[in-house]
Order: sequence, then structure tokens, then C-alpha cells
Amino acid sequence: MDNSKDRIIIFDTTLRDGEQSPGATLNVEEKLEIAHSLSRLGVDVIEAGFAFASPGDFEAVQKVAAQVGTEDGPIICSLARAIKADIKAAAEALQPAAKSRIHTFISTSDIHLEYQLKKSRSEVLDIAQEMVAYAKSFMDDVEFSPMDAVRTDSEYLYQVLEATIAAGATTINIPDTVGYTTPTEFGALIKGICDNVPNIDRAVVSVHGHNDLGLAVANFLEAVKNGARQLECTINGIGERAGNAALEELVMALHVRRQYFNPFLGRPKESTEPLTNIDTQHIYKTSRLVSNRTGVIVQPNKAIVGANAFAHESGIHQDGVLKNKLTYEIMDAQSIGLTDNQIILGKHSGRNAFRTRLSELGFELSETELNKAFIRFKEVADKKKEISDWDIEAIVSDEIRQPPEMFRLELVQISCGDRSRPTATVTIHTPDGEELTDAAIGTGPVDAIYKAINRVTNIPNELIEFSVQSVTAGIDAIGEVTIRLRHDDKVYSGRAANTDIIVASARAYIKALNRLYAALQNEQKLESQVGV
Repeated sequence: MDNSKDRIIIFDTTLRDGEQSPGATLNVEEKLEIAHSLSRLGVDVIEAGFAFASPGDFEAVQKVAAQVGTEDGPIICSLARAIKADIKAAAEALQPAAKSRIHTFISTSDIHLEYQLKKSRSEVLDIAQEMVAYAKSFMDDVEFSPMDAVRTDSEYLYQVLEATIAAGATTINIPDTVGYTTPTEFGALIKGICDNVPNIDRAVVSVHGHNDLGLAVANFLEAVKNGARQLECTINGIGERAGNAALEELVMALHVRRQYFNPFLGRPKESTEPLTNIDTQHIYKTSRLVSNRTGVIVQPNKAIVGANAFAHESGIHQDGVLKNKLTYEIMDAQSIGLTDNQIILGKHSGRNAFRTRLSELGFELSETELNKAFIRFKEVADKKKEISDWDIEAIVSDEIRQPPEMFRLELVQISCGDRSRPTATVTIHTPDGEELTDAAIGTGPVDAIYKAINRVTNIPNELIEFSVQSVTAGIDAIGEVTIRLRHDDKVYSGRAANTDIIVASARAYIKALNRLYAALQNEQKLESQVGV
């Protein structure tokens, strides 16, 4: 395989590594929705999950392979440890895809070998070769990762890479598993691999990295300059600990600075050809979708997709932008799909206008989902004079593809003030078909609501995060509430939007509880099956 391609392959691992963000667990339908969006975005490879990890992961990989892995779609990939059972499960789950890849890995650093694997270098070398060859027996496209490569002895790393390429690996991925390296070091590592692995021309050099020191994107760009041609990243940079390298930051850096990067890819400096296959106008929509489905909020000052990314507070900056955007903006907001046309609909707008705008925003809804969203749109339009694109996105994400309503909030009522004790009354429809009402006193209105809900649902949990964001400006703005609950060291998120922030707070809590309740029910089901 030619390793001197003049473009960068974008390998998205939002559905695998990104899902490992605390509280970001996705169900199969949510994974499918994100996978379709990633396909429209133009990613080259979707790592759909870890097929062997659980029946749910297997099903998700299999369905993404069947529905998104079309002939003209992306390569669908499954992660697998260097273990036969993992690799076989990945191959079975990937079978429906037109183009598929098994991504297998094993640790190679001395610290991992000694304390985690308890194996010698020669044993790991043998396992890596054998398992790559085993994966190759199922499909031609095989990727190998020496986990913790950054902290692996370079001479041993070269040996492992040479052996796994000889065994059939077509992509060699170099992971900075613990987010430890710096750009200069990482660039030198990639250059060393390209210079010292004799058969490296038969594989694509890939990189994977975490953002523990805030250097993941910088590390990847330096790797590109030194021969890396595949970047493993996630939407919004979500992932374990401090997350992964952010897809949108990498893609836009390569897009905005392509004349700088062109020579490193063997192109004329002045070439205007894109360096990736990404349709940048789908970046913002995909970012919002991932944020909505995972419950992981995008910080306002986040590069590229943050709410403040194209905002200007300084008078000098505002003056310059009004005269010429290039004075203080290095990219156009429209290039990532963020339009200036924010206010277009009101309470007199009809279903067709609403449907058309949803389509323009990238939403593909069934007739049932459209009707549900339209009813909510009319409710909001009665309270707000003008409805923005951001309002519409909040409405759709709040109404569509949410957790099953095992508990349904029927009523929430609050009494509070500076001379009274905040009191909340709630009425909830339970999974048993009952309608229960209870009240509670709290330190504030939201605390009172949550205590009242807990009295009715009786599900043990710990509230670990509560955040509120305004979707748009103004006194009538829709507020988005995101909360996270912890139960037995697992985190469950819920998000809701409403012009009444108290109602949004209650609905977000109910959604998180429904996720937790569904997980508990599933655990009980699996235990009963094992018992049988």
C-alpha cells in the first residue's frame, strides 16, 4: 500500500473511544443516527465499536455495518484485542459491510508488559504477528496498534511494526494512549518509524492520541508533517479522560492552512485541493448531534464549534469584522455549516415551512417524528415571537430519539421566594401505569423538584452535574439543561430544552432517570437469563 498518498484519511472513533466519555453511553439507534451523520460528513473510516465488549456493542457494529457500510459509504471498523475471540466477533459483526476493517491491538511498552500483560517482549511480538494473521484470514483490511507506543522502546517498536506488516497489517496506528507526548517528540517518533521500518511502504501510518496535556491536535499535525496519513479522532474531541484529538479542529486546521501543509504531502504549495474528504459544511450539524445524543456539552470557547467561536465582543474586533471579516476571522462560519440566517419562522409558519427548514438543517425525520416536533414547535412559537435555527435544533433534540419514557412527567409546580422555603410538587406516570404525586422541600426550586421526583421514582442515584445553557439571546430564550447522575460508578445523562428553565430541569432529570432505569432493567434481564 502506498504510504505517500497526498491526502489525509479521517478515521472517526466517536462511537468507540468517544463513547467512553463518562455518561456518554449511546443506544443502538443513537449510534446509527450518528453513523449516518458521520457518513454525510465524509469520514473515511467509522470505528463503530468494540464488538466483543457486549451484546449491545456487537449489535451496534452489525447495524452500522449493514445500514451505513454501503459500497459508496465509509469503511466500517471494529476494535478487537489481540485475542481470537475478539477478532472473530469483530469479523462476524462487520460481515454486512461492503468495506470493513478489523482493528486489533496489544500493549508494547515495558510498563504495560510488566504490570498489565505480565509477558515478555518476545511473547508479545509472537502474539501480535499471530493475531494480525488471524484477522487477515477474515478480511484484507487490517489495522494494528501497539498500545502505549509513545512509551515503547523505539527499536522494539520498529521490530513489532515490521512483523505485523509482514503478517498482513495494512494500517499501522501509533497511539499516544496516555496523552504524554509533545509535538516535537511525536513528529520524531513518526519520522523514525518511516525511516527505520523496512516494509513501512506497504502500510498507511496512522496516529491516535489523547488530550491530557492539551496537545493532541498539535501532535497530530506534527505527525502529518513527518509521514502520518491517517488521523484517528472524535467529534468535539470527546473520549476517555481529557478526550481525543478533535476531528473538527484537525480538519479545519488542514483546510485553513493547506498551503502550509501541501508540501509535506507532496503537493504544490499553492494547490487549493482539499487535504481531506470531509464536507466541512456538515461539521456544525454533526457536532450538535453528537453533543445532544451524548449529553456532553460543547464549551462556549471550544475551537471551531463553540458558541463563541465566531463571536466578537471587542469594539475594535467588531469594527474590523464589519469592514472585512478577514480582519479577525480566519474562516467563514458558513464553511462549517453555521448560517447567518437565524430567524425565519414564527407561530404562523406551516408544516411545510417547518419540514423544509428541518431538511436544510440536516434533520431527516419520519412522519411521526415530524408531527411530534411540529406540535412542540407550535407550543414554543406561542411563547416566542421569532424562532431561530438554534431553537429548532433544541426542539428536535428534545423531542426526538430520547430514552423510552418509562417514567413520564405529567406535572411540575413550584413555590419559592426570598421569604419562603422552595417547595415542589410533581406528578409522574410510572412504568406500572400508576400516576403518583408527591412534594418535597429543597434548598432551591430545582433541588426541591429533584427530591420530589426521587420520592416518586425511588431509584438510588447521585446528582454529579447540573448545567444550564441559553440556546439564544433574549428574555424568551430556550434554556437547555444537562444533568448527570451516578449509580454504581456508572454515569447517566439527560438533557431537555424549554422556555421555562424549571420545566427543562425536571424533564432532563426524568430523562437521565429513564436511562438509569433502563440499564437496571437490562441488567436484571441478563442476570435472569444467566440464572436459567
